[in-house]
Amino acid sequence: MTHSFPWLTLLIVLPLAGAVALCFAKDSSVRLIALGITAANLLLSLPLWWLFDSSSGGMQFNETALWISTPPIHYRLGLDGISLPLVLMTTMLMPLCVLISWRSIDQRIRSFMAMLLVMEGAMIGVFAALDFVLFYVFWEAMLIPMYLLIGVWGGPNRIYAAVKFFLYTLVGSVLLLVAILVLYFQSGHTFDIVQLSQAAVPASLQFWLFLAFFAAFAVKVPMFPFHTWLPDAHVEAPTAGSVILASVLLKMGGYGFVRFSLPMLPDASMAFAPLMITLSIIAIIYGAYMALAQADLKKLIAYSSVSHMGFVTLGLFTFNIQGIEGAVMQMVNHGITTGGLFLCVGVIYERTHSRQIADNTGLTTPMPRYATLLVIFALSSLGLPGTNSFVGEFMVLAGTFIWSKLATALASLGIILAAAYMLWMIQRVAFGLPSQHMLSALRDLDRREMATLIPLVVLVFLIGIFPNPILTRMHASVNQVLARTSVPTAATAMRADDQLLPAPTGGDFPAMETPRP
Repeated sequence: MTHSFPWLTLLIVLPLAGAVALCFAKDSSVRLIALGITAANLLLSLPLWWLFDSSSGGMQFNETALWISTPPIHYRLGLDGISLPLVLMTTMLMPLCVLISWRSIDQRIRSFMAMLLVMEGAMIGVFAALDFVLFYVFWEAMLIPMYLLIGVWGGPNRIYAAVKFFLYTLVGSVLLLVAILVLYFQSGHTFDIVQLSQAAVPASLQFWLFLAFFAAFAVKVPMFPFHTWLPDAHVEAPTAGSVILASVLLKMGGYGFVRFSLPMLPDASMAFAPLMITLSIIAIIYGAYMALAQADLKKLIAYSSVSHMGFVTLGLFTFNIQGIEGAVMQMVNHGITTGGLFLCVGVIYERTHSRQIADNTGLTTPMPRYATLLVIFALSSLGLPGTNSFVGEFMVLAGTFIWSKLATALASLGIILAAAYMLWMIQRVAFGLPSQHMLSALRDLDRREMATLIPLVVLVFLIGIFPNPILTRMHASVNQVLARTSVPTAATAMRADDQLLPAPTGGDFPAMETPRP
């Protein structure tokens, strides 16, 4: 579907123009301008939800213009049922990031708000780009603002964390660029993502291209064992940086797999599925165990992200409608729930100047509103029925069950461990013995903080009770991905309880061995 109104261009340009406008604004109005621009972008994105045609699996809101004639690079934008909820999640979170930084950022405020706006434009561009070079430009454009958010406004070890984040993601991005160029020469000299998703790539070449894509997207997710940059980045980043990092940047890895790896490299995706699901299950269990051992609230949530994002990659490589739709739902739900948890950590850090669980106990007495919202986000994170996370995790496990019962049983351990570390955290932070010397100093949430957290609480229950509007919009698009990755019946039917996964064969190269527990 093509609309004459340039919805997507405005969503990208408005925050970028706002970042420029901040350079000329008065110091006293910087926060209000940033909030106004992010709120305007949110309002501008909402009509996309109602204008979207759920019956179509193709790209909608298309915009195309020639950018560079030789080689043919186009400014080409569009959304489908997979990218639409991710764009809306991004525009919804950015005003909250401005609000949570209202008092906590008191130095170089103009530059900080400008970086948030540049990040918003680049993140929306990643989800909307339909030209591979344009996608890569937006993909790389995110690195510098995020590097500065961590390196300038971060904690004591901010330089180490920022450099580590930058190097990890840059190495993967270089290999992604090589894969893009190979696809360009292989598929008739085009960078059009839609055309490349329908092109036939030799299976032997798919093997190497999948590894290049894997290097870029696995680091971004982050998958085990490429996750080590994430806890450092989260701990040192300011609260808004942690929210953007967990809620949006990590989703770009999962988006890359479902947008590029699965439809463009179907044979390689099926051949690598045993490895991908094995790494996903390791991430689910490992991340949960590491979260159990954390004394720092931010580190606990960071390792829980490793575990929860493992469900995303697990669902994507089951090659069925339940698994892939559950993975996309999990990306959206994780962004909402984990974003809320990081916002809660930022709120209490402003008061106690500590992220240690031992320094923030018994908050129900001095801060009942805060404790209530914290408990809601924590229960959502562990997948309580009626909350949003339950929907995504249940669908992923249902899709995994079709693939392998043993894989489902192992992945389910992550939910049990999530209940353990989240309930243990709630017991101490919300219901533990309060520190007497802190009781008089703690104040409950004010109106700005309530306005920051309440929208996410509403989405936790709204999606948990009524998930079908999102699922309906993504259904046709996911079916198109599955049409490119149709697994032979013999491969999907061959399941054995003594195997973690079947080993589907694909193309000219031999199938990978099925790992055993």
